[in-house]
Amino acid sequence: MLNIYDLNVKNADMQDVSLSEYQDKVLLVVNVASECGLTYQYEGLQSLYNDYQKDGFEILGFPCNQFGAQEPGTNEEIQFFCTEKYEVGFPIFDKIEVNGDNASPIYEFLKKDHPGESGSENIEWNFTKFLIGKNGKIVKRFGPKSEPSEIKSDIERLINE
Repeated sequence: MLNIYDLNVKNADMQDVSLSEYQDKVLLVVNVASECGLTYQYEGLQSLYNDYQKDGFEILGFPCNQFGAQEPGTNEEIQFFCTEKYEVGFPIFDKIEVNGDNASPIYEFLKKDHPGESGSENIEWNFTKFLIGKNGKIVKRFGPKSEPSEIKSDIERLINE
């Protein structure tokens, strides 16, 4: 059975990154956008990262322009925005598609058997979050309006397992 650690993604510099680098860590995978009404969630995500990164927690951000064209920038522009406006310290990867024929393999993996609030496997909007345990298995899918602070107890539980 495919595990998230079997996948490769591209970083913002278009270099291959094996997700096996994150083995034995608790992961939060989020599709992000710079011009979304939910973009403020970068603050909460960074707060989670500051609180738990030392304990083996990582956030993986994947920019996506499929929802209202709210991530129109280049990888370089997105990186600049994230660091300058929100002081993001977690990795922001290459801009991808999360739905449709060109959906990134990581999102095909995440969506399979983990439907959203509407019952559809498709990602419904920016800032959908997937929490993954140290074993590489998806624990929970959170909708876009789920605030990062609402995920704290789940993260703490997984870190302490």
